Amino acid sequence: MCTIDFVVAVKYNNDSKYNEVLNMATEKLNDKPFKLETTANPISPNVFCADPTSVEYDGRLYVYGTNDHQQYQAVGDDGKNDYVHIKSLVIFSTDDMANWEYHGIINTAEIAPWITNSWAPSIVSRTEDDGLTHFYLYFSNNGNGVGVLTAINPLGPWSDPLGKPLIYQNMPGLENCPAPFDPGVCIDENGIGWLSFGGGTPSDGNTIHSKVAKIVKLGRDMLSFDSDFISIDAPYFYEASELNYENGTYIYTYSTDWQARDNWDRSDIPAPSICSMGCMTSKTPLDADSWEFRCGLFLNAGESGMDWCNNHTHLTEYRGTKYILHHTMHIQERMNTKGGFRCMCVDYLPYSDTEFPVTKATRDGVNQVQWLDPYKQHSGAEMFTCAGMWYDKNDNGTMSVISLDNGSWIYVKGVDFRNGAQKLYIKASGSGSVELRLDERNDNPFAVIELKENVKEYTVDFEKQISGNHNLYFAFSEKNISLENWKFI
Repeated sequence: MCTIDFVVAVKYNNDSKYNEVLNMATEKLNDKPFKLETTANPISPNVFCADPTSVEYDGRLYVYGTNDHQQYQAVGDDGKNDYVHIKSLVIFSTDDMANWEYHGIINTAEIAPWITNSWAPSIVSRTEDDGLTHFYLYFSNNGNGVGVLTAINPLGPWSDPLGKPLIYQNMPGLENCPAPFDPGVCIDENGIGWLSFGGGTPSDGNTIHSKVAKIVKLGRDMLSFDSDFISIDAPYFYEASELNYENGTYIYTYSTDWQARDNWDRSDIPAPSICSMGCMTSKTPLDADSWEFRCGLFLNAGESGMDWCNNHTHLTEYRGTKYILHHTMHIQERMNTKGGFRCMCVDYLPYSDTEFPVTKATRDGVNQVQWLDPYKQHSGAEMFTCAGMWYDKNDNGTMSVISLDNGSWIYVKGVDFRNGAQKLYIKASGSGSVELRLDERNDNPFAVIELKENVKEYTVDFEKQISGNHNLYFAFSEKNISLENWKFI
């Protein structure tokens, strides 16, 4: 498509051209974002998603989760999230822990048509003999087992190497594991893979020491087993297994159940609270007696004044800081639905192989770890928050944002223009205008780009450069305006 050098109005001059373009600007922007501009949680401002896991690659943190939005789209505002329509996973990524790019879905039903559902992924990567980084993404096939997808890029394309479940219900060795789902995977310092999983209540009703949770050593191919299934005696175990490896220690986390703790049988350590995340450690994971209960390290969101809900967490380290990924129902609180639709969040949890502080969910979330570089190309689907926006897949597989109504907008946090930007390039389409606003959503536009039919690429010259640190708003005057990417020059 052709590129247009478009005449731009800047808010620092008062000539007639500025007044003319300003009159075209949106009088009022959408003032009801589901994610506030002042809080970093949840990760996504508009996609219902849960059960996060993550992997770092090429300087970015990639987060994967259960696609609750697929259920929401199937049942609507008045429906319930019973997970039955969920047959895909979602992907987000960040390099600053504030602005998150939505990469769309992994269509598990298409890749692995044998599945019933796909929930609660867990991912790990390893450099293989071919010199490439291989990604192994394990997921729950409903409550019936575990499947695995593989790729050589964190965004895929993904394949189903087995063509069947890796773990299935009533598999030999899983006689006391009613629901062998919710996988958690890690790779230790020797390059050996380990997988935990399990869920449900045993037939004998022993919920405090059910030994339902399982761990197994994976084969070199990460698609087979190199040990028997070993039980982990996780107190009040319910679901949501995850594994981490830290300084020779295997860290197992899980969701506890909802029963009262009246029968807690230890005096040296408190019982984990109801539906919290428990933590256990071992240095010899195939020795069932070696697993030591540490604490209930992450409280239920209800204990933070939010809606009570189940949880599924993942411990991760990025750029030298320790975090816990989890989910709440932040977005649902601000929407016209009460069906139990979840959203992924991130908070601090400075754990080590021996110390596990007890923490809880927050609305504030975490701080931005670096300024966003405006001189690199950014997707329109990368943002801190937005209002009235959704996504559309481009021909090259990347995502655009698209306005759902007049006055929709996206907000990009913490941009460092350094000595000054003189131009803006955007790739956009639709009818109406795209406005660039600095720092304040309802401030006058710094620039207004009037979209033209059959033109998608625009280069805008500024009369006065933008320098220093700013927050950015891209506002859209009409519905059905698509923003594919942008870059300052």
